[in-house]
Parts: sequence; structure tokens; C-alpha cells
Amino acid sequence: MDAKYAIADTSNIFSPALLVYREIVDRNLRKMIAIAGGVGRLRPHCKTHKMPAVTKIELALGITKHKCATFAEAEMLADCGVKDIFLAYNLVGPNIGRAVKFLQKYPDVKFAVTADDALMIAALSDAMVASGTTIHVLLDLDSGLHRTGVSAGPQAAELYQQIIDAPGLAAGGFHLYDGHNHQTNLDERKAAVRVTWEPAARLRDEFVSRGWSVPSIVCGGTGSFPIYAAMTDPVIELAPGTCVFHDSGYGASFPDMDFEPAVAMLTRVISRPAPDRVTCDLGNKSVASDPPKGTRVTFPDLPDAEQVLHNEEHLVLQTPLAERYQPGDELLGIPKHVCPTSALHKQAYVIEGGRVVEMWDVTGRDRFITI
Repeated sequence: MDAKYAIADTSNIFSPALLVYREIVDRNLRKMIAIAGGVGRLRPHCKTHKMPAVTKIELALGITKHKCATFAEAEMLADCGVKDIFLAYNLVGPNIGRAVKFLQKYPDVKFAVTADDALMIAALSDAMVASGTTIHVLLDLDSGLHRTGVSAGPQAAELYQQIIDAPGLAAGGFHLYDGHNHQTNLDERKAAVRVTWEPAARLRDEFVSRGWSVPSIVCGGTGSFPIYAAMTDPVIELAPGTCVFHDSGYGASFPDMDFEPAVAMLTRVISRPAPDRVTCDLGNKSVASDPPKGTRVTFPDLPDAEQVLHNEEHLVLQTPLAERYQPGDELLGIPKHVCPTSALHKQAYVIEGGRVVEMWDVTGRDRFITI
């Protein structure tokens, strides 16, 4: 394992544990700012870390605009002092009422959401009018992911005009997330991002020619972040998420992005069930299980170990090096997908200078805080 992940004393760390390396977080954030060309265009997504401590570090670095996906994350950001919050989610049902409560609790926060449906826009407008509040709404454009949003065509114009005309709503521009652009080859990813961006840019130009304001286009995610960062269009806002912590999945998918994994999992051997097997306490309740089984964590000290079983509280590794390990021995692993991994932990152990210095709460992991 790289010496930068060494910990002088692990005796008080309960495993399986989420470890956050403070110095690496700082380096990753500064690299993110450098890629963006400054803090002004950044709107990082907090869904990766979900931690007030990380939010406060970002604020101290001058990052004032933030993106989230849940009301708990939005409330966490507001409680940290963030004054410009974009909840990149379509609100339906009781969540519309929650938006009213959020605006009432944080009247000094510029709060924005997404929409891609006429009924949704009308319901949001009715709620804002009834409460005497105003919410910013970004039209969600389908970038080709086909998860949410509308294509950049006539329906988009109808919906945007509805947002402009609706009382209680302020048109905030577009949301353009392209989570399907995971091309490892950089030139191929650049070409795919252009295919995503160009229809949105043409639509923006059309709207501006009609006299409609399109103040921002919140673009991309982590993989497309450096590509959008190289563009000079002044309305682009950059919304990377994973690079604050990085992980082995993004490290493999995007080798051009020179970030460092800032999170590791401390796990201990709890059994040697066979001569070639080691069982650890890193179950799928402690590391994200959305990657395929067998790929959910990378062990730098056992790179060739086969992950043959992964249950709620157990991870079984098959390796010819199993004889090196006995119950109680420790391994450090890098999660393949850090965002849902952090959500599995109430707190993280913070490592600085090779020692545990504090604990950070993962506040945004909840679906509900007070709103």
C-alpha cells in the first residue's frame, strides 16, 4: 500500500471503517479548482461526500455554489452556510411542499430545482404562489442518458416558456447531465460531450433570440468535467462530484483525470476458512454494491485476489497469498464507487499526518433531517 495511506495506530478504529485522508481531499479540491480555471464556474455535487466538514472546506476555498440530489443534502449545505443551492431533482408529491418549507427555513438561500413536465411545473407554481415564495427552476434536458429530461426541441421551448410565465417560478437555465459518457478514451469522450453540448447551446441561442434569459447551464458530471471546463461559454457551470474523493472505478475509467483516492476502507480478517481463502468484515453493508460482484473494492496489497463471496457482513477473498494473513490482520481497500459507499457510514475517520485526528459526520446520508 502507498505510504501516504499509512496509519500509525489503528487500535481504536472499528472495522469496517470509512477513512478520509484530509491532505488528499485538499489536493483534489485544489486540482478541481485549477481545472475549472477558478471557483466562479464550479458547482460541485455534494452527493459524493455528504459531509458538512467537506462543504466547509469548499466554502473556505471560495466555492459558493453547490449541487445536491436530496433535501437532506440541501439542508446540510444550507446549515453549513451555502447560499446558492441547486437540488438537481424533479419534485413531485410531498416534495413540492418540502421545497416550500425549505425556502421558508432558509429565506436567504437561492434555491433551484429541475423540471421536465408541464403538470410538475404547474404544481410547483401553485405551491409557491400559495406560500408567497419563489423558486428557481432549471429545465432538465435529456443529454442521451434517457433517465430524465426532454430533448432540445419544441417541447423544451414550450416548457421553458411555461416556467417563465408561471408565477412563483424564476427560469434558471438548463440542467445537462451526461452520466452515460464514460468513454475511457479521451478523444472519444470529447466527441461524445460535443454531441451532448451542441443541441443545448443551439437551444440556448434560440431562447436568447426570443428574449428569454438562460442564465446558466449546469453541465456534466465528473467524467466530462475537464471537457466542459475547457469550453469558454460563460453560462457553463461545472458540476463534478466524485473527484473530491475519487475512487478506483473513476481511476480506471478516466486515466486522464489525475486525482487521488482520498477514501479507503479499513477491513480486518475475521476467518481463514480454507488455505487459499481470507474472509474480511467488509460486507456489502459497508461498501457500495452497485458495481458487479467481485469488483466492488480494490486491495492494493492483494491486487490479484478473487472476491468470490460478498454478503451483508462478509467478503471472501481467494488468493494464493492467503497464508500471509491471520484473523485480526488488516487490509486497506479502495472502493470502486465511493458515492454510495459514503452513504453506508454514519461517520468517517479522518486521517491527517498518518494519524486519526477527528471524526466527520456523514449528515447527508439521511433522506430526512428536519424538512
